[in-house]
Parts: sequence; C-alpha cells; structure tokens
Amino acid sequence: MNGQETEVKFFVRDLKKIELRLLELKAQLIQPRVHEVNLRFDNPNGDLRKNLKVLRLRKDTEAKFTFKGPSEETESGVLTRREIEFAVGDFESAKQFLEALGFIPIVFYEKYRTTFELSNTHIMLDELPYGEFVEIEGENIQTLHEIANLLGLDWKQMVKAGYHALFDRVTEKYKLESANLSFKALESVHITTDDLQIKPADNRL
Repeated sequence: MNGQETEVKFFVRDLKKIELRLLELKAQLIQPRVHEVNLRFDNPNGDLRKNLKVLRLRKDTEAKFTFKGPSEETESGVLTRREIEFAVGDFESAKQFLEALGFIPIVFYEKYRTTFELSNTHIMLDELPYGEFVEIEGENIQTLHEIANLLGLDWKQMVKAGYHALFDRVTEKYKLESANLSFKALESVHITTDDLQIKPADNRL
C-alpha cells in the first residue's frame, strides 16, 4: 500500500453480531481470523512519536513494514493519514535491520484480526486485550458512513485514538507497562469503557 489511509474505528460489545451482519450483507471474507504481532519503533530521542509518525513492523500471515504520517481530521470527523506499507521476507531480519539503523522497539502490541470486503471497503474485526473493535477503511468517506449504518454502528461514537493511545489512558491506573500491550499482560485486568473514555457503537443492533 502506498497512499492515504482513510478509516473509522468503533468500539463494540459484540463482535460476533457484526460478523453475522457482514455475512448477511454478502461481504467477502478476504482474511480469516489471524494472530497479529506488532512492534513500533522510534529513535532514542523519540522523534517519530513527537511528530505523530509511526514506524511499525507487523507479522501476521507475512511480515510488513509500515510508515504512517500524522493524522488529519476531515470535516466529517474521519481520520486520514499518509501510509506506506510493503512486505518483507523475514520478521526477525527486518527487526535487526531497523535496530542496525539505530531504531529501537518502543511498543509491543498484539491482536486477532478478521478482514472482510464490501463495496470496495475493508472491514476489520479486531480483538484486543482490552476490548473488541471494528475498523472500516476505504477511499470514499460517504461509503464508510454507509457501511457503518449497514452494520448498525453509531457514527457519533467513532473512536479517534489509536489502539496504543487508548492503552496509554489506563496504564497508570492499573500499573501496567506502557510498552507491553499483550494478552498475557492484561489477562487479569478488567478495563472498562470509562477507563478508555469511549462508548460502544453497536447499541443499535
């Protein structure tokens, strides 16, 4: 991928209902549920984070490098940002490559993701250690809105923070390590929507 990432994200209470609704809508399953591991990198001064940029190495069915520029909010509230992404041959070699250039891993996070396609739009069903989310990504903002309506999602409850930014909201309260957003680290922690400062968008289902 090389261009603009335009997406909306929603917190949901019942991801299975969203998946059943997608099947009713004849959405195409393009990536069955897969475990995803992510490492976010920065230089020792933290310059990327300070400038709201992301350098990520991801592993699911393959390894990928991703760069994301700062987010910009459109008039409709949708976030858009520059994104460059490409596959690499080996996850560990790619990690060593970045470290040899002076970058260091600053965050580890993982999730399970299932991806559907409908109306030239990708719908990602994400299971994170602190909750379930739906991401809708495409080029046309109006289509994103229409897909959200079809899934019974309340547009007003759009989540405008990234997954790790949400996690940062609870690390101090629960004495968690900010750099470790893993299922194991959170297995005994009950994080509420009030903690995350978000509301479920699937109350209409």
